[in-house]
Amino acid sequence: MPEGDTVWQAAKRLHDALAGQVLVRSDFRVPRYATADLSGRRVLDTIARGKHLLTRFEGGLTLHSHLRMEGAWKVFGSGERWKGGPGHQIRVVLATAERSAVGYRLPVLELLRSTEEERVVGHLGPDLLGPDWDAELALSHLLADPARPLGEALLDQRNLAGIGNVYKSELCFLLGVTPWLPVGALPADRAAKLPTLARRLLEANRERVVRQTTGLRGQDLFVYGRAPRPCLRCGTSVRVADQGDGSQERPTYWCPSCQAGPAPPPGSPQRWRDRYHRTPR
Repeated sequence: MPEGDTVWQAAKRLHDALAGQVLVRSDFRVPRYATADLSGRRVLDTIARGKHLLTRFEGGLTLHSHLRMEGAWKVFGSGERWKGGPGHQIRVVLATAERSAVGYRLPVLELLRSTEEERVVGHLGPDLLGPDWDAELALSHLLADPARPLGEALLDQRNLAGIGNVYKSELCFLLGVTPWLPVGALPADRAAKLPTLARRLLEANRERVVRQTTGLRGQDLFVYGRAPRPCLRCGTSVRVADQGDGSQERPTYWCPSCQAGPAPPPGSPQRWRDRYHRTPR
């Protein structure tokens, strides 16, 4: 699942393959840019901004892409067979003499002037893996709406950029609270360490193929994807439910014994329903 660490990896992969090279071919397979041609332009760089990717070209152009749930950028050598999905899922091809970067299933693809980048990423909060990271600012954003459930606040990219469903669930477990706990009810000592903990998790995983939060051999994640298996700490069955307004799929995992705070509200789509509540210590 693309989150800040995997998007950082995608940016590095694109940058290493294309930066400094001249495109010999570009092929946009979306109606809006069907006639766009970047051939002859040199690629300057590719950077990640939260979950967004910005690939810049000489002449003041930037290609903005977002992977969301299913998108992927794949890089292939000259003559190498493309393997990333069927041809009809390709949205764009950027090719140099030696490499081809192929974007599959990209739900967001926008060609814009580099001077307009703030229009697409300017709303984002401090980037957990970016040079603009500011832990105090991120925390102030999170605490600005104290009644908001912690899990929803963590997913709001305007607060801090880079967290998705996996890190949301893992962070809440490590903090010992459920994702439905109001941000304002998070004990002060845990709130203070939240931004630094989030950054440490993403930094530890940005070079890894398999995301790991536990430090345990053979057990990569504490709760995400584990329902209804036993919690690695206490043995209680891990639960899963959707969080949010239902407009997006937000699978949320938690341990009802290790994590204090509210369970999902009545009517939330979930399995292994548990009404057990505790107050944060």
